[in-house]
Amino acid sequence: MIQSIERAVAILEIIAREGGAASLKHIAERTGIGKTTAHNILKTLDVLGYVRRRVGDTRYHLGGRILNLARITGDDGALRTRLRPVLEAIAVKTGETVYLAVPSGDETYYLDAIESDRMLRTASPGEARLRLEGSAIGLVFLAFMPGLGKRVLATRADALGPDIQSQIDAVERVGFALDLENYEPGLHCVAVPWRENGEVRAAIGLSGPSTRLPRDKLTDLAWMMMREAEKVQ
Repeated sequence: MIQSIERAVAILEIIAREGGAASLKHIAERTGIGKTTAHNILKTLDVLGYVRRRVGDTRYHLGGRILNLARITGDDGALRTRLRPVLEAIAVKTGETVYLAVPSGDETYYLDAIESDRMLRTASPGEARLRLEGSAIGLVFLAFMPGLGKRVLATRADALGPDIQSQIDAVERVGFALDLENYEPGLHCVAVPWRENGEVRAAIGLSGPSTRLPRDKLTDLAWMMMREAEKVQ
């Protein structure tokens, strides 16, 4: 047994048993680990994305990465079914290609899509794993999943480009991400987060020709998409 791993797992189990959130004092008391040691382990788990702190809450919550692991083990179908009505509503209102994506490790996994029936359109990525870099969906995950953002910035900052932090800051500020011909020439995209219990679990994207989707229109669509996503409880 490797003691540090054993202690980290014990901490995660304590947080899970407490309903997904627990204070440092409670964690230390229940595990028998000193507060300083427990705090250092929690800091590491925070950087890795397995726990996180919320604004105005001193407790540690299970983070997006551990929720993502649970999703990978079999929750994809349920999530796809749950959010399909949102994709359908957005597709009807816009006539553009709409898709649902989730984080998968350090990549984006596209779970579902509805393709536009217009003559000039963008093809959906289908069920595929693609890189985070350069996409509006990727920016949503980097901005709103702190553990993922920290990890990717620490290991692949060069691949993301010199202005990636300013892009992430902009997404955090406005609540959605735009891709203006960055991922593919002639293609504009917008992506918004979908949250469950305050945690970002997925992102909903929309894409189409840049001639049909200028920046101002994408911004209006982003607010509509977020309203539709908020309807899912």
